[in-house]
Amino acid sequence: MLLYVALGLLVHLVFFASIFDIYFTSPLVHGMTPRFTPLPPPAKRLMLFVADGLRADKLYELDEDGNSRAPFLRNVIMNEGSWGISHTHVPTESRPGHVAIIAGFYEDVSAVAKGWKENPVEFDSLLNETRYTWSWGSPDILAMFAKGDSGNHIFTDSYDASSEDFGAHDVTKLDTWVFDHVKEFFHAARNNQSLLSKLNGDRIVFFLHLLGIDTNGHAHRPTSREYSDNIKLVDKELKEIEATVKDFYGNDGKTAFVFTADHGMTDWEWKLENWKRQDINQADVAPLMAALIGVPFPLNSVGIIPVDMLNTSDLFKAESMFTNAVQILEQFKVKMTQKKEATLSFLFTPFKSLSDTKQANILRKARYYIKQKKYDEAVSLCRELIDLALRGLAYYHTYDRLFLASNVVLGFVGWISYASLLIIKSHCNLTRGVSTEAKNPSRLLPYTFVAIGLFVALLLLIQACPWTYYVYCLLPLPIWYAVLREIPVIQGFVTVLLAFRPWCFLGYLLLFILGVEVLVLSFFYRCTLTAGLVAFAAWPLITPLWTRAKRTSLSWILFCFLLAVFPLLPVVGREPDIFLVVGAGLLVLLLSLFVVTSVIKRNDSFINEELVLHLLQMLSIVLSVCVVYGTHKSLLEKQGLPLLNQIVSWTILASSFVTPLLSPPVLFDRLFSILLASMSTYLLLSTGCEALFPLVLSCLMFVWIHLEQETLQQSAVSCKQKVSTIQFACNTDMTQCRDLYLDDIRRAFFLVFFLVTAFFGTGNIASVNSFDPSSVYCFLTVFSPFKMGALIMWKILIPFVLVMCAFEAVQLTTQLSSKSLFLMVINISDIMALHFFFLIKDYGSWLDIGTSISHYVIVMSMTIFMVFLNCLAQMLTTKKLSLCGRPKSHVT
Repeated sequence: MLLYVALGLLVHLVFFASIFDIYFTSPLVHGMTPRFTPLPPPAKRLMLFVADGLRADKLYELDEDGNSRAPFLRNVIMNEGSWGISHTHVPTESRPGHVAIIAGFYEDVSAVAKGWKENPVEFDSLLNETRYTWSWGSPDILAMFAKGDSGNHIFTDSYDASSEDFGAHDVTKLDTWVFDHVKEFFHAARNNQSLLSKLNGDRIVFFLHLLGIDTNGHAHRPTSREYSDNIKLVDKELKEIEATVKDFYGNDGKTAFVFTADHGMTDWEWKLENWKRQDINQADVAPLMAALIGVPFPLNSVGIIPVDMLNTSDLFKAESMFTNAVQILEQFKVKMTQKKEATLSFLFTPFKSLSDTKQANILRKARYYIKQKKYDEAVSLCRELIDLALRGLAYYHTYDRLFLASNVVLGFVGWISYASLLIIKSHCNLTRGVSTEAKNPSRLLPYTFVAIGLFVALLLLIQACPWTYYVYCLLPLPIWYAVLREIPVIQGFVTVLLAFRPWCFLGYLLLFILGVEVLVLSFFYRCTLTAGLVAFAAWPLITPLWTRAKRTSLSWILFCFLLAVFPLLPVVGREPDIFLVVGAGLLVLLLSLFVVTSVIKRNDSFINEELVLHLLQMLSIVLSVCVVYGTHKSLLEKQGLPLLNQIVSWTILASSFVTPLLSPPVLFDRLFSILLASMSTYLLLSTGCEALFPLVLSCLMFVWIHLEQETLQQSAVSCKQKVSTIQFACNTDMTQCRDLYLDDIRRAFFLVFFLVTAFFGTGNIASVNSFDPSSVYCFLTVFSPFKMGALIMWKILIPFVLVMCAFEAVQLTTQLSSKSLFLMVINISDIMALHFFFLIKDYGSWLDIGTSISHYVIVMSMTIFMVFLNCLAQMLTTKKLSLCGRPKSHVT
């Protein structure tokens, strides 16, 4: 079993990592020559304001009284500047957004492995090309652009990271700190001759990173008064900063002002229809700023300068666009050269739409248009060249995609086939009628696969491919070798299938396909889970279960309908409702009292030690409810997170991993103890109706265990034990107990469906994508992405753990090998993953790209984590600790 687990884990880790090599490798190339517009720039200095997390609708729309939240900026729009929407790409995080704005390219997704702190590949930025840059704001953002600078031209001034506290009384201080320090800076410069000399030079950038709006949005939500007030404050301070800078430089008209946001986008109108709206892509901001102050365009920039935003001569616009085209074309040339050198000549296929001749012709013609003062034609031609160069960059960037994807798909199909054969081989003697010669695979088989492997490795070596290519190309070989070694099993299985009635076999196949497609659809439409749960509710009605166990069947129907409500609830836009969390805690306490009372009455051996444990767990629930309510009240009154609440929260979290192990390993008692421990933590991480979800899910799981035992009693398998007497300690691998039935495929499908429901039932994926920290305020309020992310991930995993523990009980009560059921579950998950592998996008809107990545990552993570969750569930259900330090026997 351990060998299969290790092999399966390795294979799935490779498949998981493959999308980052196939779809999301770094687009950066090196070796280009810096390019800048060969004309005097319109500005000597630039003020860049980035309002972190500012939503366009909240900035542009009028408030309930018909007044603007940002009157100064609105006046700029109407009378002086250009305005529009900056369209960002996935992922919408602060780090990638700032990289796009200042460096002009969209950061590769693999940077998430470094917590968006660093880019895996070094890159050029606008700040590198300036004579001097002064920046103020968050230490996380400023530090990444000052990296590598010796301290002689990029200067940073940031507040302490502990100031980024979501529970602080007033988080607008993050922005007032920046504005105050900028004002003090210009005031002090008047009496500092050295600084004054630097400030009077050209190619200068002042970068103000404003984090207050983003922090207020996370702490109070973008619809809050605090968020709107922060926008008003920023607008007011912007007016003062503009006046300060203009006064300092004597209104020389050589200062450019750029105000933008790193993320937060919409497509509404705000009674600004009479003023020309000029939308751009986020990466276009970098070449725009470079042209404004006359510095080289960032080498890795893929932005297209929005010349319509420039208040300059047509000649300057045309020259800037020409420089932009040459800068992007150089990236194309370097990329093409790299790919050509790494590919065998007879295998290389160039990008035909942009040959060397066509490049030269377009550049020559554009230069001719500029000389003839046909500036519009020159700009149009340069845009055409940029478009072709970007398409060529994408072509060479994705050059190996089909080849790598084919190998991954080959590995996927091979693994699914191999796992299926393992299940069939373990429970069906299909080689009985096969001849001895057929049972022994040909001796040529291993030599054939070795020869293929050597040939593939030689081709990759000649082309100097990365080591990961060897993994993707060679991994399918041992998998398919293992499959083809089982030719007798395959022949026997085909014989069995041919014995089936065609319509019966086709019906089962269509039912299985329908089930998988429902699971896939649930990732796009959560209401599909509701439809599935309603269909599940009818299961006892179409089987003998209704007559044999009517009471249990009614419970199943009830909890299916209750659970079906959760996928219909909105994912985003929900306001916190602390009373629902408190209500969920009270329901758990009520259920605990009922269970404790019934167990005491039923079991004379329920002695003090076990009673103390249940009472301690009930106390933990009470404390969780009190902490949630107290923390919510304290933050509402802007008094911060009480230290006592924080200590109690972390203590409850730590104890939740231990308390279930103190309960007796009797099936019902242990599962109930796991529920209480999980709920005590889940309540602390809840903000509304999702607090009820694990409770309803667990009730359905308890009923499922009873129904599966009833189903087993209807089959040929005898089941003498009652659920109330089964102990988890007996959960061993019972491979030889019985063969597989069609019901076992249904059980595996049920598990996958419940796992998907556990994940999407409360819309938890939205919490991950938006990184809403409000659910972790009982533990911490100071911004810490890794701690907050870990807590949110544990919240998501709790329903998974509850389902996996229930599945352990199902395996035990149905007397089937855990390995076989587990492999069936993995196969269903892998078929879903194969669906999403083909649906991955790296084009279109950021929402489309992010959704496609998320779906594949979720399914693959679920498959990989199932191995760990299975081990965790086995530990939680079978291990036993003692409160008094000595083992305690449990009489049943």
